[in-house]
Amino acid sequence: MRLLERRDYGRDELLARLVEKGFGEEEAAAAADRCVELGFINDENYAAMVARHYAARGFGERRIREELRRRRIPREHWDTALDAVPGDSDSAYRCLCSKMRGRAPEPDELRRAAAAVQRRGFGYQETREAVERYRGEYATQEEA
Repeated sequence: MRLLERRDYGRDELLARLVEKGFGEEEAAAAADRCVELGFINDENYAAMVARHYAARGFGERRIREELRRRRIPREHWDTALDAVPGDSDSAYRCLCSKMRGRAPEPDELRRAAAAVQRRGFGYQETREAVERYRGEYATQEEA
């Protein structure tokens, strides 16, 4: 119970944590199942909470999926959790802008910034659109 007081867990994540703390596999499974029965653990709600948290921090869908996997949330909850996250098409662009810090879109620097955006979990298409938008915005600023 002390673990659940500190933060939320998914069933499998709690199970692994209890085994790590020295409990037997069967004891840990029984405890995790009991927590699910009592409503202390709900994998679907936990998946949605994790997805919202990482989306709010500016991560892309691939990174959120990786976090759901790392936290041992069953795959059947992933799509529901990702659908609950409001789609923000500007996230990749904002991430690219923060990496570029208003500098000119030099090819090497822009390539490194785009790679950083992809490491944050954004797909190729989203990153490409963000790069094109940045180039267009920078060209507009130069003309003004």
